[in-house]
Amino acid sequence: MLQTRQLLSIVVPIFNEEACLPETLRRLSQFRTSIAERVDVEFLFVDDGSKDNSLDLLKQAASTDKSVKILSFSRNFGHQMAITAGIDSARGDYVAVIDGDLQDPPELIEKMYDLALTGYDVVYGKRKSRSGETIFKKATAAAFYRLFSYLCEMEIPTDTGDFRLMSRRVVDAFGRMRERHRFVRGMVPWVGFRTVALEYDREERFAGETKYPLRKMISFAMNAIFSFSKKPLTLAIRLGALTTLCGLLFGAYMLYMKLFTNIPVPGITAIILTIVLIGGVQIFLIGIVGEYIARIFEEVKGRPLYLVLETVNL
Repeated sequence: MLQTRQLLSIVVPIFNEEACLPETLRRLSQFRTSIAERVDVEFLFVDDGSKDNSLDLLKQAASTDKSVKILSFSRNFGHQMAITAGIDSARGDYVAVIDGDLQDPPELIEKMYDLALTGYDVVYGKRKSRSGETIFKKATAAAFYRLFSYLCEMEIPTDTGDFRLMSRRVVDAFGRMRERHRFVRGMVPWVGFRTVALEYDREERFAGETKYPLRKMISFAMNAIFSFSKKPLTLAIRLGALTTLCGLLFGAYMLYMKLFTNIPVPGITAIILTIVLIGGVQIFLIGIVGEYIARIFEEVKGRPLYLVLETVNL
């Protein structure tokens, strides 16, 4: 009986990467050539509403190479949605996810594939070093992963991104998770199955600018925490209880001074400071609850995660 060749799908989210795309396409093509005797390869580029010539460059490549497939969004839906759309459309027995800026070397996908064939369902890239990134970026990334590990109720691999390879059963399980506020590098570990890390040195961005400035990094971190942990609510309860206890102790102290000593009780200053402190704590706690309510509001509307404007070779 003839054995059917396996198919490896490589998902590449793209947003304004015209400076990187020619080199990205070249290196992906070289990778396919190196592994062609072992497995068939398809490339799924997801254009996330690019404003530059990224989509035109992809269409030129797809016109001469039918293994280059394109999904183009109707607008920018975000990096995590682009990854989701690519995984949804992937037909492969194994599916790899890699960004188009070449910080994650495409050549490592072959090593990931070899590891997967030994019995692993998920092979994720674990960064030993991060070239071309500022000390601030490295420090905040390290702090986020440690904070997330503390808050989250399951184990999330530290110092990882979305660069990984997954088996078909992991992809199918991932496809059943349709929440809007997505954190792919947390959703895949939630699925489970056998997992292994592949350590590598992350390269400097080939060209262009990062698509994750500080504002987006903060928003991404909040999505991760509020989507995978209810500990902020628990901490809010504890903070409220601590504030109440401090208030009771302070009130008892003021009452003692008034009744049993001749020391004058501080007046307007103490009152104002107390009001400001308690008011700030209340607003902070309401904000935490509001973040969870806002996510419930987004989910119950039931809108599609993304809209595809056009496809090529699909």
